[in-house]
Amino acid sequence: MAVTVSLVAFFGLVLFFLLRSRSLTPGAAFVAAMFGFFLASTGAAGPINQMTAAIVHAIPTP
Repeated sequence: MAVTVSLVAFFGLVLFFLLRSRSLTPGAAFVAAMFGFFLASTGAAGPINQMTAAIVHAIPTP
């Protein structure tokens, strides 16, 4: 678990700097995918899914 959290922090930090530098390369896509993959395997995945579902249900449909 400690390795997963540290990888999430690492990939999140790298992704932050890639987005700030507007570097849209295949490497940036890989970092974004790895960040999502490791984030999904942490304890934060459940609350993120619940928050996303709440936002989707809060958006009015025509």
